[in-house]
Amino acid sequence: MAGSKEIRSKIKSVQNTRKITKAMEMVAASKMRKAQERMQAARPYSEKIRRLAANLSHALMTDYRHPFLTKQTSVKRVGLIVITTDKGLCGGLNTNVLRQSLNSMRQWEAQGISDISVTCIGNKGLGFMHRLGAKVMSHVTHIGDTPHMEKLIGPIKVMLDAYQTGELDEVHIAYTRFINTMSQQAIVEPLLPLSGERMGTPEAGWDYLYEPDAQTVVDDLLLRYVEALIYEGVTENMASEQSARMVAMKAATDNAGSVIKELQLVYNKARQAAITKEISEIVGGAAAIAG
Repeated sequence: MAGSKEIRSKIKSVQNTRKITKAMEMVAASKMRKAQERMQAARPYSEKIRRLAANLSHALMTDYRHPFLTKQTSVKRVGLIVITTDKGLCGGLNTNVLRQSLNSMRQWEAQGISDISVTCIGNKGLGFMHRLGAKVMSHVTHIGDTPHMEKLIGPIKVMLDAYQTGELDEVHIAYTRFINTMSQQAIVEPLLPLSGERMGTPEAGWDYLYEPDAQTVVDDLLLRYVEALIYEGVTENMASEQSARMVAMKAATDNAGSVIKELQLVYNKARQAAITKEISEIVGGAAAIAG
């Protein structure tokens, strides 16, 4: 029965693994709901500041044009903000967004853009970019389950300052957009310069009264708007992470159940074969004694 003992040990091991994946699935489901609530709570602020930025960008200001609104005639240097997770066990979430980022980088290189700087938010993206040999300008890891803007602002500011000083001609952002619990979409989209499509159309052709002056107000507001866009990407990515982890852990739990059934079938066959062999030996021994 040595084979049966080994099979029983395997069944016990897979059962323990199934308990762990089931617990991780339930934890991910709870965190996913909280991440969705945070994402929805941030949307009114993002929408309000987006409308305000759209009005400002089309306002009747002839004396000042913010660098975030100025499009370069030729693009030679590009910045990319890559948002990934710190932990694994979330299916192909990180793989998909990193593949999209790599494809975009290859397209830029094919267009003659060789100077590509990267800001990494999340440990998985940072490790990938280091292995790739990319130029990592700044990074932040171990964000936790609740993103805080004060922790993100440092690495983000490095990228935004580089754009404002003319070191970068464009900035793009790569993250995983949350669609629903079963579906997430990895995207790479332009962040700077701010486009009219992203900000939307102004509500009317009017201007504001600025205090203390237009430049100060516009500088501060557009910076907050870009920060809000990046924060929104982080919250979307976190909701996607917990959804993908819940689905992956559910699949692992189901697979463990299938493996247990197969092992139990093998165990029953081995046990039946051992019993049959034992009966045959007993019958053979009795026949030998009788003979």
